[in-house]
Amino acid sequence: MCRSSSSSQYFEQVAGRWDSLRKGYFSESVREVAIAKAYLRPQMVVADVGSGTGFMAAGLAPWVRQVHVIDASASMLEAARRNLVGFTNIIFHVSDGLSLRLPENSLDAVFANMYLHHCPDPLAAIREMVRILRPGGRLIITDMDAHDQVWLKEEMADEWLGFERDPLRNWFLKAGLVNRIVDGSGQSCVARSEHPGVRGEASREARISVFVAVGSKALQDIHETVKKSYGALAAGHSGCCSPLTLESDEKKTTHRPLEDELTPQTASCGCGCSTQEVSAGEIFDPNYSPLQLLSTPPEVAEFSLGCGNPTAFAGLKPGEVVLDIGSGGGLDSLLAAKAIGPTGKVIGLDMTPAMVERARGAAQKAGTPWVEFRHGQAEAMPIEDGSIDVVLSNCVINLTADKGKVFGEVFRVLRPGGRMEISDIVSEGSLLPDLGEDLAGWADCVTGALPEKEYLDLITQAGFKQVSVRRSPAAEAYGGVKVYSVAVSARKPSSLENGMSIE
Repeated sequence: MCRSSSSSQYFEQVAGRWDSLRKGYFSESVREVAIAKAYLRPQMVVADVGSGTGFMAAGLAPWVRQVHVIDASASMLEAARRNLVGFTNIIFHVSDGLSLRLPENSLDAVFANMYLHHCPDPLAAIREMVRILRPGGRLIITDMDAHDQVWLKEEMADEWLGFERDPLRNWFLKAGLVNRIVDGSGQSCVARSEHPGVRGEASREARISVFVAVGSKALQDIHETVKKSYGALAAGHSGCCSPLTLESDEKKTTHRPLEDELTPQTASCGCGCSTQEVSAGEIFDPNYSPLQLLSTPPEVAEFSLGCGNPTAFAGLKPGEVVLDIGSGGGLDSLLAAKAIGPTGKVIGLDMTPAMVERARGAAQKAGTPWVEFRHGQAEAMPIEDGSIDVVLSNCVINLTADKGKVFGEVFRVLRPGGRMEISDIVSEGSLLPDLGEDLAGWADCVTGALPEKEYLDLITQAGFKQVSVRRSPAAEAYGGVKVYSVAVSARKPSSLENGMSIE
């Protein structure tokens, strides 16, 4: 059983007054934080595990098609039925948390609020919640940070005195979740002991910070699909962001349309670029200048699969060591090589052997022996710790399933004070999981896109500071969600740096 016998007995006893008790423990703001991290859509089906009297479900029901309300206590669930009587999209389940009565891969999101600390085996509980998630679906847990209020075990049948965040991240990893984020919610859980043996006002009241933990169920076969697609591109000229061509003083791009998902007015002008406006924010021109393109061999300038121009914001200096993740045909690597000169070094990294060979040939033709191309994956880069001054990437990280792991690798290889300058594809909201499971769409640089806020959260979670974002002035609509390119700058802190700003 997920809940111990003492925990089950406690909730059976307090079910009739839990709503009034809960209001003293934590507010609706905890629920709002959890829902914001889920990027819900009206078509989604979700679950509230350890639902109690329906606190979380009441916030979820207006946002989604269906909510499964699950609790091991029949008395708590009966109170939930009364509280949620006004909703017609609720299904109730009396079920133990280690054996949820829902099919595997059936839900778009699973929520668990103040539930995990009552589970003797939290990892087993997490794995069971992940089991019922669809690939790409999110698990959202809100619970207490680690604390020393031992009386909560006796008076409220808590199994755990909250949780340290690093072990929680590790449980998420073991359960098969990617893009793991564990952050403070800005909220607290407040409880007061009624036991006469707990002496002193400070000891009688517990005010414990609440975290919000999010992870997505990993999709399979992403690497092989992308590698196969880009291996074919290395020998041809089509794909997500199709090759650039020079005509006089301007370049034109073509783009394969996203089948029937584009609205009629969104004629494409490049990867992540169309006629639809994106929400306000600092904008950037994702294009290379004609001078930049003319400075590289024609076969490089004519073969760009990117969605921006990361070298334009990198401020590269002579002598710097630069890493280009997903270097493709070598355009950004060769542009970086021009900026840093022969006293520096550029390492281009790509997981597709055919791309690596193509880029090596281009570097030899360009006469830049200080450029090296390596075969490797962004999630496990064959690069020494703290050896890089600047990391570039152009429309590549969206192709990976675990973007958080990539940002962790970038942080690892950068020197203290080093910086990351990337262009990538993000979305204005969440794509539905069935679109995310479209492997061809991943290779097209679209269905792997995360909501912009989640993408930036993963960067800060990796440890970066001074994060700023610029947005492309236009987007494509895919599955009812705008998808667009961004240029993101971030810095690995040194002993003299602190703080973060998002423009």
